[in-house]
Amino acid sequence: MTTVSEIFETMAYGPAPESDKPALEWIARHDGGTFGPFIGGRWTLSAGGEWLDVVNPATTAKLARVTQAGPADVDAAVAAAREAFPTWSGLSAHARARHLYALARVVQKHSRLLAVLESLDNGKSIRETRDLDIPLVARHFYHHAGWAQLRESEFAGYGPVGVVGQIIPWNFPLLMVAWKIAPALAAGNTVVLKPAEFTPLTALCLAEIAHEAGLPPGVLNVVTGDGKTGELLVKHRDIDKIAFTGSTEVGRVIRKATAGSGKKLSLELGGKSPFIVFDDADLDSVVEGVVDAIWFNQGQVCCAGSRLLVHEGVADRLVGKLRARMEKLRVGPPLDKAIDMGAIVAPVQLERIRGLVNQGVDEGATMWQPSWACPTEGYFYPPTLFTNVSPAATIAQVEIFGPRRTSTWRSTWRRRSRPASCGSTAPTCSTPRRGSGDIGSRGSGARVGRKGCGST
Repeated sequence: MTTVSEIFETMAYGPAPESDKPALEWIARHDGGTFGPFIGGRWTLSAGGEWLDVVNPATTAKLARVTQAGPADVDAAVAAAREAFPTWSGLSAHARARHLYALARVVQKHSRLLAVLESLDNGKSIRETRDLDIPLVARHFYHHAGWAQLRESEFAGYGPVGVVGQIIPWNFPLLMVAWKIAPALAAGNTVVLKPAEFTPLTALCLAEIAHEAGLPPGVLNVVTGDGKTGELLVKHRDIDKIAFTGSTEVGRVIRKATAGSGKKLSLELGGKSPFIVFDDADLDSVVEGVVDAIWFNQGQVCCAGSRLLVHEGVADRLVGKLRARMEKLRVGPPLDKAIDMGAIVAPVQLERIRGLVNQGVDEGATMWQPSWACPTEGYFYPPTLFTNVSPAATIAQVEIFGPRRTSTWRSTWRRRSRPASCGSTAPTCSTPRRGSGDIGSRGSGARVGRKGCGST
């Protein structure tokens, strides 16, 4: 007789799809899926004539098309933000806070629409957009609504910068919008936002529902396009500050372009974050930490722990456990609630991942992937583990931005290797009596934080 435990071990997950109907209806309501810039509280017609297709990465089906904003579009958006600035910055702190609270509430009201639209647009799983991204968007607006009220008391002597140009990447499209615009609006600035060309839909949707929630015209403007539109924004003479999140290479270009212009600048760039495992760590907890660190959002995370630095005494056991866990990961349609990993955002990113993986093999690393195959339709890539990776190898140095992890063994933490690019985080797994102090005191000044993987 089959036991319950045997059934539990062998049963497969059934499909649990989320309906895409509300998102597709929202797209269709906008001229059949044709979006111009959102400027001055309304949809506008682009002064150019170029369009970009927005594609569902899980199916390669066209979702919509957006304008490739040109100089006239950017001029109009900046002018609208400049016109709105005196009134918006002149509001009382309480009045601005009320607008941000309203934004938080309207995000919660439309949370299902935004979550499904994000999954369609970006390819990430509905579990991530529904349970993490969209709730965090609302929390950011609530949080900065509080700071809007506290600005005068907590930041006495500080004031708004003016018109802020913000350029965001495609890995967390709507969450990046909230990270950028919530503090800017709370401080009294007005914004011209350019989302990534692959994932503009949730930014446009938020601009629309923000206007419906009463945000004054011109406070938030959205222009779409590729890097050429971003360059127009960076070089615009009436922009007071540029805030950019993206690659280090583009960050360098922006820094050179703004040098001597008087523009304020904030850059959040890429890196190669390590995940450090000591020999006394709880390896089962480490495995789950590794899954979250690199295969969350298909590895398309700026602080992904893509370098696994492991004490060699536990390396073989950890690799065995990791491979067993990777066999259980599920890759497939992002709107299926039983899926762990969705699609890669675009063909160009998928080809970059494949190219770097092939280069890693060519340079002598050992590649391992699960036995199952990814869906053939769409831009999917399986979770990948590299071992025997030289610290000087390309895959140990370059941010791949995909579901791929490199592993390097250490017999002692005193041995120095060629440093990789600095990362955004450095979680360490050890018991409470050890951890970041053991390695941080021997490092080169980098800040290391301890993740308590072995403390339970």
